[in-house]
Amino acid sequence: MQLNGQNLYGRYTAFILGALLSCACTIASAAEPEVAPASRNPEAKNMRLVGWNDLQARSAYQPVVHHQGNRWIAYIGHHGGTTEIPQPLNPLTNQKENNGTSIVDVTDPAKPRYLTHIPGEPGMGEQGGAQMVRVCDGKTLPKADASKVYMLRTGGSSSQQIWDVTTPERPTLLTTVISGLKDTHKNWWECDTGIAYLISDGRPDGWRTKRMTKIYDLSDPANPKFIRNFALVGQEPGSKMEPMPQDTHGPIVRGNRVYFGYGTLLAGTIQIIDRDKLLKGNPASKEPYAPTAENLLYPQISRLDLSPFIGAHTTFPVLGMDVPDLEHFGKYSKRDFLVVVNESTQNECREDYHMMFMVDITTETKPFSVSNFHVPEKSGNFCSRGGRFGTHSSNEDMGPIYYKKMVFISWFNAGVRAVDIRNPFSPKEVAYYIPAINKNTSKRCVKTADGERCKIAIQTNNAEVDDRGYVYIVDRANTGMHILELTGEARKVANFTK
Repeated sequence: MQLNGQNLYGRYTAFILGALLSCACTIASAAEPEVAPASRNPEAKNMRLVGWNDLQARSAYQPVVHHQGNRWIAYIGHHGGTTEIPQPLNPLTNQKENNGTSIVDVTDPAKPRYLTHIPGEPGMGEQGGAQMVRVCDGKTLPKADASKVYMLRTGGSSSQQIWDVTTPERPTLLTTVISGLKDTHKNWWECDTGIAYLISDGRPDGWRTKRMTKIYDLSDPANPKFIRNFALVGQEPGSKMEPMPQDTHGPIVRGNRVYFGYGTLLAGTIQIIDRDKLLKGNPASKEPYAPTAENLLYPQISRLDLSPFIGAHTTFPVLGMDVPDLEHFGKYSKRDFLVVVNESTQNECREDYHMMFMVDITTETKPFSVSNFHVPEKSGNFCSRGGRFGTHSSNEDMGPIYYKKMVFISWFNAGVRAVDIRNPFSPKEVAYYIPAINKNTSKRCVKTADGERCKIAIQTNNAEVDDRGYVYIVDRANTGMHILELTGEARKVANFTK
């Protein structure tokens, strides 16, 4: 019988079906992930949005912005896919592709233009994609083709690759530096020398750790030359040390020093290394690079073991700081520091709180922590928003606009925080930006007594800056890349020329 409302039975049946549909919709709605009201709109202080790109709804990790000819190009490494969307659609090819590397023209930051996507390795999260990227000009690398631009990236968790990105719209694979790995992570590439520190799986070579450093000479990117393996004492083949030190997360190089961070969230280590000794090896040993405790200790200047609940995700050197409060206090008024950032890894604050620390390394053999910066949870009720709340990383560019003045710290569901470090003994926040969620923002879940609770929240993963002063943040939860600039009092802290 037609439900046309023309008779009592029809009207009654329509009423019952309508009620059932309404009930079903209510049940479905209740099962949908929660969204904190604050997440529906951007939140900002002294920072404004300039431009945005969706990055094809891919989970983003490391952004690098490179001045390439008369253009500015952003290269973004991606984590692998998710169980919900293992292979997002690439609208440029109309093909579903494993997360890999996005290349975006940001010459006009208000209108970023997606150029191409290089697919990565299948897999979920850090076991897929191509999360790490670095870029060097051939004219800077000692033995490269001066007309070329090169990109170093992880090939998922199994390899390290070099691509020719001279024409960023048409990247081509140049060579695979190393393959057969089961883990990779946060590399560093010295463009002026070509030395690359590749965080890679050490187990194929007998090391005890899944992440250690393989050092290569990539001065001629087409012909990689292996130099040595390196890690902490206790991670070398044959060691019986327990507990074994935490895995290497990544290095940052400045001058003749390599600053290593180990362990991202707990029982971490900061290590300062003499670069020349690291590269040349121990002259007192018959095998200068052999994986012995003696050879591993030879280039070490100092090592600072951290608290059981503190890690070292990023160790960013800020050297030669003139501290205003110390100007009348003798030779130690000029200080060297490391900005050390831990990584939050658990949703809804189910862990110790992770933050940013300033470590004084003026006397390199005696590093010590002098201050910290954190975002008060109650300032945004962040634990109830869903996803991770806490630090992840700092920017790594050392250009003159921000260096020694300000750092940008990614804080997951608290967005990016601009921290004034001119007085390193009392760092303070001067700006922040928390993007709004969008249709691509994915859910984050926790286990409960009743099963699972899911919420949709911003997860600002990494931040970087360029030499124009723009700030780039990318989102772990597929929200895209936001390009920002400072405003108001925060802009006065930086070294802008106009």
